[in-house]
Amino acid sequence: MSQLDSIFAITAIDGRYRSKVENLAHITSEFGLIKYRTEVECQWVLFLSDCEEIPEIPSLDKEDRAFVAAIAANFDAVGATRIKEIEATTNHDVKAVEYYLKEQFALRPNLQAINEWVHFGCTSEDINNTAYGLMVKAGVEDVLLVHMDQLIKVIDDLAQQYAELPMLSRTHGQTASPTTLGKEMKNVAARLYRQRQQLAAVEILAKFNGAVGNFNAHLSAYPDLPWADLSAQFIQRLGLVNNPWTTQIEPHDYLAEVFHCIMRFNQIVLDFDRDIWSYISINYFKQRKVEGETGSSTMPHKINPIDFENSEGNIGLANALLDHMASKLPVSRWQRDLSDSTVLRNIGSAFAHCGIAYQATLKGLSRLDVNPAAIAADLDDSWEVLAEPVQTVMRKYGMNEPYEQLKAVTRGRSLNAELFLEILEELKLPEAAQAELRDLRPETYIGIASELAKRDFE
Repeated sequence: MSQLDSIFAITAIDGRYRSKVENLAHITSEFGLIKYRTEVECQWVLFLSDCEEIPEIPSLDKEDRAFVAAIAANFDAVGATRIKEIEATTNHDVKAVEYYLKEQFALRPNLQAINEWVHFGCTSEDINNTAYGLMVKAGVEDVLLVHMDQLIKVIDDLAQQYAELPMLSRTHGQTASPTTLGKEMKNVAARLYRQRQQLAAVEILAKFNGAVGNFNAHLSAYPDLPWADLSAQFIQRLGLVNNPWTTQIEPHDYLAEVFHCIMRFNQIVLDFDRDIWSYISINYFKQRKVEGETGSSTMPHKINPIDFENSEGNIGLANALLDHMASKLPVSRWQRDLSDSTVLRNIGSAFAHCGIAYQATLKGLSRLDVNPAAIAADLDDSWEVLAEPVQTVMRKYGMNEPYEQLKAVTRGRSLNAELFLEILEELKLPEAAQAELRDLRPETYIGIASELAKRDFE
């Protein structure tokens, strides 16, 4: 797409963000859907030609097989355009693919003789659901999981690098027991990794069983063939998982599983975006300036965290689409209604907004520098967080109402090192307890945060 074309694009995906989603263009576009339909139709002819139980379609020789396989493997814009031209007459997108293949088969005598085996026994949904299965499989494996893995790695690298950098926690927006920057990064990386693994494990289902899922037409022609087994073998050949119990459509439950996994991953990214945005605002991270860039049209000093905001916005759009598809697609009146057709065409839009979001978060992270001085200063201004270990040690030594005593002297107060030592004296702790607590500092009160940051996911 030229720059001139892109400025007339209706959606930002194919306009402003086209360069960021180019790797999805040949997978989830109209071209991609036509390509996968063509692949399924070609593979079905090849599969039938291998069935010795069907003598009416001869086994194809090496050259003819290569020709059929090449129609799908080398499918390009010329082929897709011709199919769209045929569709203008048929007003049926799958039938247009069938007629296109018959045109191609007419170029070779042996194939022309079997051209009525194209689309044999099939309803359009046999072609469509397998095509969408291939599309989703490629979109997830070749694009989304790649972005997800990059994001997880970058965040986990931060976890390793800053595993031992003490940092003040904030619960309810208030000072709380210290952690380390690396541990907080690890929390996110581990959450993302879990959802990534669940997404990769979702089975991509498909059906190839005729008009209402019972092989009615197949059995009318060949009543003695094990069509359920043959169908399962064919779907396995495509790299998908057979679903033997369907109506006219594969019921799309697996799509809901895919979309819900992605939504959960996205919500974690959104949570992370907002946290990083907040840490930037309190100077825990510095943003590197890029020469020539403008942060504000009126305030020259500004470097805005726009990448994290961009990610947040795109996640919102992605999850709105994914949520609608996940709730709508598994619902179909009786044996089939067509309301899923137009919804399925938006899979690419949802995946694209995900990809844009992940790349934006990665870009934002690449422009950050940790500010250890600000983090350390915040800790040193928050000695009140040591009220927790003091009252805990007091419990150990059997002192009366330790929580209440610490609450009385610390609640709502900001403490420094001197005040902390004064409070220890006022509490009249046993000498053993004093010894345990006297050298405690906010930056050393981090539990096993460093160890947790360095652990492997599994």
